[in-house]
Amino acid sequence: MTANKTFTRRQFIKNTTLAAVGSSLFIGAPSINREAHAADEVMSKVVLIRNKEVLDADGIPKAQVVQEMLDSAITELTGYKSPVEAWKSIIKPSDIVGIKTNVWKYITTTSQVENALKKRVMDAGVPETNIGIDDRGVLTNPIFMKSTALINARPMRSHHWAGVGTLIKNYVMFVPDPFNYHGDSCADLAKIWDLPHVKGKTRLNVLVMLTPQFHGVGPHNFNPQYVWKYNGLLVGFDPVALDSTGVRIIQAKRLEFFGEDRPLNPPAKHIFIADTTYHLGTANPNKIKLIKLGDESDILI
Repeated sequence: MTANKTFTRRQFIKNTTLAAVGSSLFIGAPSINREAHAADEVMSKVVLIRNKEVLDADGIPKAQVVQEMLDSAITELTGYKSPVEAWKSIIKPSDIVGIKTNVWKYITTTSQVENALKKRVMDAGVPETNIGIDDRGVLTNPIFMKSTALINARPMRSHHWAGVGTLIKNYVMFVPDPFNYHGDSCADLAKIWDLPHVKGKTRLNVLVMLTPQFHGVGPHNFNPQYVWKYNGLLVGFDPVALDSTGVRIIQAKRLEFFGEDRPLNPPAKHIFIADTTYHLGTANPNKIKLIKLGDESDILI
């Protein structure tokens, strides 16, 4: 790791928060006491779960650990005691379920996450024949074409056009012309979530933070130097809150790595606009209830 400055732990935490929020989300937003205001407004719940044993020696996710992580997250998110009960609260046996994944070859959603989600959808009573897993073919996939429920799962990474690849952006394959959403730092991605074949169908969002990429240069850029084992998953109902939380972690990693506040370029403005213009969810950290489960070492948030 290179460093241009020396930080105390207190300075690091303070600067991480300022860098994350100030770079693209709610510039100049006043800080509030979260507990004091919790009773006055609806908070978006985000569950961050981490397990340092989730990756094997080759960096491959362990299926059983991934399943345990998702199970712990969904029970915490919903308040149900068992993961099957939790899934039955969001998925009905009559649902036709599309699991929107991401197949970018360098950092995928992973088959382990896909299979863990599929297992619990089946445990909720949905026949396997009514479950589809797809990314680039969703517009022609029969399951997605008649879906009544969607599960959105993708990895977090830096992105040439949008600043970061996010849950919001993961739905760009639901339009036939994704390139038309690249303008202005992909500002209007949330518009896609209001299309008839998508609107109101998303039952759960999973932002995969097992091995995120925090920096890149150029279209489709991948450099293992800018990927690290964070060993985490962010799980929730609000994709904007999840993406906002993921950006804060990415910005904190950039600060740690570069030794200075180096904002994303381009800024991840689509997350802010998803909140303020399209009202898809909340990007404001003061309105997000972040619950942390598991390993908290080097958590960065």
